[in-house]
Amino acid sequence: MPNQNRLFDDLARVAGGALGALSGVREEIELLIRGRVERVLADMELVPREEFDVVKAMAAQARSENEALLARLDALEERLKAKSAAGTPARRPQGRRSVPPTALGADSSIPPDDDQESLYAAEDGDTGAEAGAEDSKA
Repeated sequence: MPNQNRLFDDLARVAGGALGALSGVREEIELLIRGRVERVLADMELVPREEFDVVKAMAAQARSENEALLARLDALEERLKAKSAAGTPARRPQGRRSVPPTALGADSSIPPDDDQESLYAAEDGDTGAEAGAEDSKA
């Protein structure tokens, strides 16, 4: 009996050593495979997870900022529509003058030329006929 127990003990030691060697081989194979996969992924120009998460967070922040700016733009457009609907007079473009006509000695009681009036009307988007109709009403 003692010989059989000793035989089983020896077999158990050999099997344990073989399992230890196999687990070492398994770990080495896993490292080799992991290295090759990483090289293949690097050749495919894929990004690591950390970089992806950073870019994802940046995109989410940009999206929220964009939505806030769109809401602000909508509010400003509504205010502008409300002002124009309330009858706030729109500013008339001053044309290309950099100095007021009175500073040049022009008499303010003299009406502007028809050409100047049509220039203002064209800048406002009106036609010359509408500008002439306004003059005849006045």
